Amino acid sequence: MTDIETNVNSISISELRKSHRGVEILHGVGFTAAPGEVTAFLGPNGAGKSSTLRILLGLDRADSGSALFGGKRYRDIDRPLTRVGALFDGLAGNKMRSVASHLAIVAESNGIPHARVSQTLEQTGLSAKRKSRLGTLSLGEGQRLGLAVALLGEPQFLVLDEPTNGLDPAGIRWFRNFVREQAALGRTVLLSSHALSEVQAVADRAVVISKGNILLDSPLAEATEKISSLEDLFFELTEGVA
Repeated sequence: MTDIETNVNSISISELRKSHRGVEILHGVGFTAAPGEVTAFLGPNGAGKSSTLRILLGLDRADSGSALFGGKRYRDIDRPLTRVGALFDGLAGNKMRSVASHLAIVAESNGIPHARVSQTLEQTGLSAKRKSRLGTLSLGEGQRLGLAVALLGEPQFLVLDEPTNGLDPAGIRWFRNFVREQAALGRTVLLSSHALSEVQAVADRAVVISKGNILLDSPLAEATEKISSLEDLFFELTEGVA
């Protein structure tokens, strides 16, 4: 793979700085998520994960630095759902609307063929729920629908925040296979989660942030070579950070 190809299909975050109420909360955050890999973005509450992801997804602005999908800001991407799929901040939509109608409206908004509705429902195991109203879905079903929305445009990039939240053991096992399949297809997967054992089962690379600073950016196998688990590594890095 050439450097140009890598750039086109990489998430590149560089020197992000962000202040809130006069206090800097991101201190030059930077890392890259490469195609064909699952990059885990980890950190304790208040570490700066959500702020970084909000900037990446065009929901907030940085004071300086950049957060790019293939060299472009999210807001500059034409029909963004055909390039970027995101599961972030929960499932939004009219709770009286059916699952299929919700997906159809999202597809229409980005010029995505209607056939993708049935395809993504099948892919996420929700075909039997196509007529169900959003307000009747369980937390786990809502997570699957969020993944269906993310997949509608067959995007290169997937940004997944706490994707296993609410999934039962069978759903978690399904997600493991799902996320590895996406990486195998050459997609660029950025995964944020507090479920460290699940992250260790699927991630290729780990990026750890604490108090607005990147503490680790390494292949997961290399980072855990001399330590028993990702959980132990995570706490070793983040506990007592000033």
